[in-house]
Amino acid sequence: MLLSKFNCKNINAEKAVIPDEVLFDLPEKVLQFGTGVLLRGLPDYFIDKANRQGVFNGRIVVVKSTDGGDASAFEKQDGLYTICVRGVEHGNKLQENIVCSSISRVLSAKNEWNKILECAHNPQMKIIISNTTEVGIELVQDDIRRYPPVSFPGKLLAFLYERYRAFAGSMQSGMVIIPTELIVDNGKKLESIVIELAYLNALEESFIDWLETSNTFCNSLVDRIVPGKPEKDQKKNIEDEIGYIDELMLITEVYRLWAIEGNEETAKVLSFAQTDKGVVIAPDINLFRELKLRLLNATHTLSCAVAFLSGITTVKEAMDDEHMEDFIARMMQKEIASAIPMDASDEQKAEFAANCLDRFRNPFIEHQWLSITVQYTSKMKMRVVPVLVKHYSLQNSVPENIAAGFAAYIYFMKAVKVDAGKYYGSLHDNYYLINDAHAGYFYDKWQSTQPALMASSVLKDTSLWGYDLALLPGFADAVQEKINEIDEMGMAAVIDPLHSKKSIA
Repeated sequence: MLLSKFNCKNINAEKAVIPDEVLFDLPEKVLQFGTGVLLRGLPDYFIDKANRQGVFNGRIVVVKSTDGGDASAFEKQDGLYTICVRGVEHGNKLQENIVCSSISRVLSAKNEWNKILECAHNPQMKIIISNTTEVGIELVQDDIRRYPPVSFPGKLLAFLYERYRAFAGSMQSGMVIIPTELIVDNGKKLESIVIELAYLNALEESFIDWLETSNTFCNSLVDRIVPGKPEKDQKKNIEDEIGYIDELMLITEVYRLWAIEGNEETAKVLSFAQTDKGVVIAPDINLFRELKLRLLNATHTLSCAVAFLSGITTVKEAMDDEHMEDFIARMMQKEIASAIPMDASDEQKAEFAANCLDRFRNPFIEHQWLSITVQYTSKMKMRVVPVLVKHYSLQNSVPENIAAGFAAYIYFMKAVKVDAGKYYGSLHDNYYLINDAHAGYFYDKWQSTQPALMASSVLKDTSLWGYDLALLPGFADAVQEKINEIDEMGMAAVIDPLHSKKSIA
């Protein structure tokens, strides 16, 4: 049995959350650029949840902008798909299957551009969402009179111009536009590109004035791991359990966050935010970005080589190891949380850290430590160095776990083989790829520097860090000591005693 509107009545409601038939008749209120799993697993999830609670009461028209992929499954399944939520919440495992009915139809920009422009005439459609990858939000010399325009900003501008003409430029016809691409100030950047493109297309001043004054471009931050379609065996097991076939099924973790920069008027339009605390509408979302960047991302970055060099492959495996879990938790909660370079309450930091640890423990997601080492050096600079500098401005002591993370990073970057321009390290006689733009730099550094001077040589390089980190009292010595211990005893032996040191109590 294939998932569809007709077959919903035949699905066991104890196995999946099934939409009420009345939801299929809700008006279209959202235009969404992108069919990807992040959009379907986060914004579309929130809208579906609100619809089921009778709050937002609107559906989504999805624009498929690329030629790749096959959208026929959406048509066959009436836009329905199953969101399989799998993870840990407050220390407890959670599994839930939700048939999402927020998508009304999927339109091809290439073949159905006229139908997409018709949506601009719908007075109830007030929201535009996008996720076209970071590359999508770039200025391209685009003609918006093409059918369709080439770029996403071009398509968006053409839609907004059609909207302006359809409603004679009325103030009330403006849209709330929320890009979810993973770049800082994504809303502001998209707005500036769209306005510049309007000038390049010689559009009238009255339209540009409407564009700037009647429309709201919101910065936003999305945070949810959505691996997408489950593996073949996992998919079969889920389908056997729920009793139907779903070619659009996707897996998500429990945790979800969509932070949107906006005011009270924006919140009225985005009424779906009322039904889930994972949607946050605030005048400034930088705090949420900072918490994620430090407590989640910096912890991942400082832990990845420590775990990998200890023979631990995945994040979940690390949380099953007593000393590795202790290392991660104490570094996050004691060292990083206290040195976040932005004001946040102890309660906010504690709640976010607890959520992060639950996410790390998720048994349903295989997050490889080696994949986190990609572009390791830039991640260390962006995510970790500001925390380290802030730590020293607050207290004149060595953060032992951060020092261990730095030592593991430097040791991990020790290449022993170069093949076809790629650099490889070695662990237990097995080679691993060092996928970092600075791999050559570290290869030369390890070749030319005395091992006892390696930490200070790397840490004092301001071209890498923007700071002379060797000037931080005791830090270079602590990192060097741990590099020596890794070389002599192995990584696992280094972190084993760290949990009992008074300096991190």
